Amino acid sequence: MTLEFLLTSLVIVASPGTGAIYTVAAGLSGGARASLIAALGCTLGIIPHMLAAISGLAALLHTSAMAFQTLKYLGVAYLLYMAWAMFHDRGMLNLNGDVGEKSDRQVIVSAILINLLNPKLSIFFFAFLPQFVTAQDTSPVSRMLELSLVFMVLTFVIFAAYGAFAVTVRQQVLTRVSIQMWMRRSFAVAFAGLAVQLALTSR
Repeated sequence: MTLEFLLTSLVIVASPGTGAIYTVAAGLSGGARASLIAALGCTLGIIPHMLAAISGLAALLHTSAMAFQTLKYLGVAYLLYMAWAMFHDRGMLNLNGDVGEKSDRQVIVSAILINLLNPKLSIFFFAFLPQFVTAQDTSPVSRMLELSLVFMVLTFVIFAAYGAFAVTVRQQVLTRVSIQMWMRRSFAVAFAGLAVQLALTSR
């Protein structure tokens, strides 16, 4: 395991994106349990992309415009739905503090879908992982699986840290209606912006 891979992965994971924003929102709305479940769901959501990259299936998304566009616009539609739900204070990600254990499945499913419906992740891993496989590696597939596991651990730890931060300020948010409104609208704008960004991406 190279220091270059660890540092590069750390920068990539720590960069705010859909998963980080979702985990923070989950921590604010549902507390520590919800934030950890969201972090786990976001981590699980990148597994199919990693497996696709390792198996070479990501090349399909790179060469097939229809496959890429279909997955991309499913992701755009889901992000816009998340923005709408947050703006109207509906669904799991509301900020009224009334989120129970029954929402655990909804939290993890939403988290998985956020990363699963992003075709750029498959292409990213397809280009990223091979850079850290050398000619001296006797089993390139095993090496990429090892790198993928480390990347997933970093993803979970950093996202959990984002969630923990959200939990520390949760009471201040829940006791102030004006802050709730500002946070809710900010998250809605963030999800909508990410949807637009995804819509404008190309292979």
